[in-house]
Amino acid sequence: MAATGGSARSTVAHLLADELAAAADTVVLDLAPRLASPWPAWSGGGQAPGLAALPHDQPLTRDQIRRAVAVRQAAVGDWDILTDGREWHAAPLDLPLEPSAWYQLAAAGGWQAVIADTAHPIAHDVLAARCSGSPSLTRAWCDLPFAVPVLCAQATADGMQTLQQAVMVLHAEGLPLQRTVVVLAATADGRPSAVVRAAATMLSARVAAVVHLPHDIDIRANGLQAQPARIRTRTRQAARELVTAVLASAHDSFGDPLPNAPQPAPLPAFAVPAV
Repeated sequence: MAATGGSARSTVAHLLADELAAAADTVVLDLAPRLASPWPAWSGGGQAPGLAALPHDQPLTRDQIRRAVAVRQAAVGDWDILTDGREWHAAPLDLPLEPSAWYQLAAAGGWQAVIADTAHPIAHDVLAARCSGSPSLTRAWCDLPFAVPVLCAQATADGMQTLQQAVMVLHAEGLPLQRTVVVLAATADGRPSAVVRAAATMLSARVAAVVHLPHDIDIRANGLQAQPARIRTRTRQAARELVTAVLASAHDSFGDPLPNAPQPAPLPAFAVPAV
């Protein structure tokens, strides 16, 4: 999640999936509009049927869901991505907003670890929900079984201000900061600035962990179409630290080992009229 665009959400989701793939059957759910998402390019475009093959208002089998994914190779193992890889001129898909619908899709697909690359600005979402008296998307994602929010921000003065404002909004709404992991994505090489270090120190007392993601020139230049072997060692180390923090938060919050995840309720049986 993030409070604004350009916060390295998709990069963080990709690195998380790379590291989780060694331990669990993993899928990334791309929730961004197709023409604003990097995932179609990262996953090879239209090589897989994608979300267009999974109408949300019809029952789906596990085989149907698994055939729709694109597969990404990790340093160890591989993982799946569900995105919309159609041509740019295709009509936008009518996708559900409710996190429970995506949870049900992932459960039907049988994955053990699910990474949702969200697209909504969380602070605005929470404040708008408060003013309208309706539940927020952010709360709905946080309330899913065994959910660990990962909050991303640029490691700049502006990024820290936006992040701290978002954290205040989440705290005011009673959202689970104690199991939230914060990722600070560097925009250049070198040590984080004093502003970033001070903000990270303050945040570390309120959230489960703060992870610094270093600047990676290959990712900056080529996106994550780059081969896994080309990602810098220190970026891999940060990704491993991030996965460790996410799993520790999950175990501290829900138990170690994690209990079995709840199964969504099945659709009711429909009577088929005799012919």
